[in-house]
Amino acid sequence: MGVRFNQVRKVFPDGTVALDDFSLEFETGEFVVLLGPSGSGKTTACRILAGLEEATGGTVEVDGRDVTGLPPRKRRMSMVFQNYALYAHKSVFDNIVYPLKVRGTPRAERARKVLEMATMLRIDELFKRRPRELSGGQAQRVAVARALVWDPAICLMDEPLSNLDALLRLHTRTEFKRLHAELGRTFIFVTHDQEEALTLGTRIAVMSEGRLVQFDTPRLVYRRPATRFVAEFIGRPAMNTQDGTIRNGRFGAGVIDIAADRLPAGPVVLGVRPEHLVVHYSAGEDRTPLKVDVVELVEPDTLVFLRGEGISWVARLMRDGGDLARNTTVHVEIPPQHRHWFDAATGARIG
Repeated sequence: MGVRFNQVRKVFPDGTVALDDFSLEFETGEFVVLLGPSGSGKTTACRILAGLEEATGGTVEVDGRDVTGLPPRKRRMSMVFQNYALYAHKSVFDNIVYPLKVRGTPRAERARKVLEMATMLRIDELFKRRPRELSGGQAQRVAVARALVWDPAICLMDEPLSNLDALLRLHTRTEFKRLHAELGRTFIFVTHDQEEALTLGTRIAVMSEGRLVQFDTPRLVYRRPATRFVAEFIGRPAMNTQDGTIRNGRFGAGVIDIAADRLPAGPVVLGVRPEHLVVHYSAGEDRTPLKVDVVELVEPDTLVFLRGEGISWVARLMRDGGDLARNTTVHVEIPPQHRHWFDAATGARIG
């Protein structure tokens, strides 16, 4: 048994459709990431699960129980907000202990639970400070401690790392993975950052325009994107995609002319990850001539921006690309096992 969104719909008073027939199911104990661009409905889905928003239609179930109409206090869920929402007039200790007081936990047990959670998050030396005296990372950990101290069944996190600098985000991601492993609770994490999603989630729910597009492990979301949207959204740099046509077993688009004998004739979209492009200095079968436009050294790799007739691709080389001068012609190969094919009309994966 786990969490199930069953054809959930959310329409705001101004007519905005935030969720449209949204269905998603996963087991308790998972670290599920809701990933998508702004306006994809991920935060709305999270808030509906928490009971902070009312669904326009559909149902939400937890462990087989319909919780759609339950108030938040009866759902055994906690939530960490983007702005942390700490009580400015309370100390760190009082912020963390507050959920236990509300639930009538005995004083001695409250102190023990707060100390255990604060020690786990390494904030036990901050008990007397006020939120204004904390760094962003410290405030974020206090918010997490407050959310978890009362042992909720599910912890919801709405972009909790967005206010942290890059190094602290990396450190905090590690903290979250460790917490999830130690506590064994269900974590649901909302983000627009694909790197957070790929490193944190046991599974990722990719969302677009209020709908679920793909729900898979990070490895499969990256290696076998279900749609062109997922292919272009996941990856840094993003997957190269090219509209073209298959005729007589060959894919053609501008200067591209490569074998595609296993696909039917007609318009399709070819996709390839930048790290899978092989750059050669000489022509050859199924190699596409392109000109070097820009070379960026991103240690330890090199990004090579390539141009051709109607083509704009990026190659990621696992080496120094200092020998690739601007306007040099190179010949690019796409190994057959790294070619992704999508339907030109629907964007769905076809190969």
